[in-house]
Amino acid sequence: MTEKKKSGFAALAKSSLSPQEKLLKVKKGKGAFCIGLPMETSLQENRISLTPDAVAILVNNGHEIWVERKAGEASKFTDKDYSEAGAKIVYSPEEVFKADVILKIEPPTLEEIEYFRPGQTLISALQPGHLTKEYIQALLRKRITALAWEYIEDKVGGIPIVRAMSEIAGSAVVLIAAEYLSSANKGKGIILGGITGVPPTKMVIIGAGTVAEYCGRAALSLGAEIQIFDNHIYKLRRIKHILGHQFYTSTIDTATLSESLKNADVVVGALRAEKGRARHVVSEEMVSQMKSDSLIIDLSIDQGGCVATSEITTHAKPVFKKYDVIHYCVPNVASRVAHTATTALSNIFTPTILRAEEEGGVEEMILSHRWFLKGVYAYKGNLTNEAIGRKFNLKYKNIELFVAARV
Repeated sequence: MTEKKKSGFAALAKSSLSPQEKLLKVKKGKGAFCIGLPMETSLQENRISLTPDAVAILVNNGHEIWVERKAGEASKFTDKDYSEAGAKIVYSPEEVFKADVILKIEPPTLEEIEYFRPGQTLISALQPGHLTKEYIQALLRKRITALAWEYIEDKVGGIPIVRAMSEIAGSAVVLIAAEYLSSANKGKGIILGGITGVPPTKMVIIGAGTVAEYCGRAALSLGAEIQIFDNHIYKLRRIKHILGHQFYTSTIDTATLSESLKNADVVVGALRAEKGRARHVVSEEMVSQMKSDSLIIDLSIDQGGCVATSEITTHAKPVFKKYDVIHYCVPNVASRVAHTATTALSNIFTPTILRAEEEGGVEEMILSHRWFLKGVYAYKGNLTNEAIGRKFNLKYKNIELFVAARV
């Protein structure tokens, strides 16, 4: 027997005695697709749309997940975490943007839009207050379908992604306020709240939605005195019932609001525009009459801001002063707690993707479910959002026309 044959028998004998690795076949769902998670590049964004645990669930259901190298690091998820969950780590934006569905946090940049090809789907924030005509036209030229977080609803008419991020922002804003009221940050040198024998901090919250609910609860628990303004009486009733405390509420009356701002230590802008830009309800004159070193936190800045003196800032340079009033105008406050925010996003996106798989793909999901359909602002090269069309004088088509064409 030749030496070659002996070595062949030896290898066979060894393999029969030792357990061998074998790749398991992952089941392929009828509507499974490839999802790309790019590295965020704008406004010091630290979030990513899916956790490694969510990736493992989706991969097990037949989806292919591509994660751009280091995309999860700012959220404290490593490439190894994603790789072990079954994701493919890719090393350039060109690669990750080849996926069927691009799941992003911030809207893509003009450079990133160039990577798209017809037929792909984009799901990301839109930030209507900072939207440009150039962005919309570039996206339409690529003939992709684009959905905005701000418009995607759930089955009961809520806006789940906006609500989740608002819960986080509302809780975080109290910590931010405490930080910039302190002497360490050249603030008023007061504690956010109240202690025995010392007047409590006065906080004015403009808006009575989810941000106000979580901000108000945290502020009240610290002993602060709050006032909430909103033009919807039902929202004011609701928030009083939820918080269960006695505090001042009012509609947004210029004279009343102006008087409250003069005495406020902290002002939180939490108005949310249903369409387009937020409305300025705090004028420059009102700001000029506020106390020195008082603080404005404008959480409506992603829609243009509800305070006339607000200008967008970043996590690296979060504040500026105007009329001796500190302004904090970072649009992605939830990114301060990126791990928590990513988990919250993942809890929403994962079941949505699984549902899309059951429906036969994202397009079937869009055309079959009105709550998901409402998120679409561009469909295969057609602008489908009326507010955007009117803002930029662009032609738009009602998305219902495309639904009807499929029936």
